[in-house]
Amino acid sequence: MRTFDYTILSTYTWDNEILSYLTKIHEYKGKQELYVRQKPVELKRLVDIAKIQSTEASNRIEGIITTVSRLKQLVSDKTTPKNRDEEEILGYRNVLNLIHENYKYIPVKSTYLLQMHRDLLQFTNLSFGGHFKNTANEIDMILGNGEKKILFTPTAPYETPTAVENLCDTFQKTISLEIVDDLILISCFILDFLCIHPFNDGNGRMSRLLTLLLLYRSGYLVGQYISIEKAIADTKNEYYLALQNSDVNWHECKNDPTPFIKYMLGIILYCYREFEKRVSIVNKTGVKSSALEIVKAFTENKIGAFSKQEALVSCPSLGRSSVEAALKKLVENGFITKLGQGKNTKYVKKDAIN
Repeated sequence: MRTFDYTILSTYTWDNEILSYLTKIHEYKGKQELYVRQKPVELKRLVDIAKIQSTEASNRIEGIITTVSRLKQLVSDKTTPKNRDEEEILGYRNVLNLIHENYKYIPVKSTYLLQMHRDLLQFTNLSFGGHFKNTANEIDMILGNGEKKILFTPTAPYETPTAVENLCDTFQKTISLEIVDDLILISCFILDFLCIHPFNDGNGRMSRLLTLLLLYRSGYLVGQYISIEKAIADTKNEYYLALQNSDVNWHECKNDPTPFIKYMLGIILYCYREFEKRVSIVNKTGVKSSALEIVKAFTENKIGAFSKQEALVSCPSLGRSSVEAALKKLVENGFITKLGQGKNTKYVKKDAIN
């Protein structure tokens, strides 16, 4: 059976790319508290947006979807689920909220992982929520000719409870020793969790929830404001490739976690950069700036076409009507050009059109 000992990571020599990622993320973490203190009202809006995006994106990766309007109603607790997909979406929303509000009191223990999995599936009629898998599973892909290709065979069901317990124990032990960077540890934990694949269903969603939990417990709170799940969903092919490259010879304890570590660090750094970008738009325009000035500041730094929704997300101090009015005024003033109509409407800076 695969063994787990993260203390050995302290003997590794990481390449310059990983060291650069770590240095930059640490710098952003240092500025994080300042951002939070400066604009608490605007950041509350970012939290609300991130929750919707995280719930949508993490479920979309698994093919679990609903309409935009239904999603917003489910996340804001204004409706009840109508089908299996919405039942699973609601479960994700609840566990996400639990982590946001209680991460300090959710230790990395197998019993807590089981309880989170139970809550993830609590609205479904599935009986295995909160239990480790009782049948063998595999990670596969469907080829263009319809043939199924097995990419990885996870831990056997009878080995799973011990594997998860050992995984949690070595993580807690190593992080308390402070001999390995937390971000390296978190990436390796998520990789090993996915390779164990401990549940009959919900492994991918649980891995993303655990990513947030572990980051928050180590003080990296960017996922509260910028959806890490959306960043993963938007780079899904790279995510699966990094996972595939890092699980080779995993059962023999000879796999190289470097590709997955680099992928995860890249995602975290991207989210911190997005966080700073959105906070800087508010700071740059000043407390008494008009909606027009705030939206204009966003468009000045935007390359390519963008939607109204992108403007809303990037200008967290403004409501929908204010953004719509500002975009209309910027079009009238000739600063931006409107492309398309209705739901397909996009905008682009005037000087970007030849």
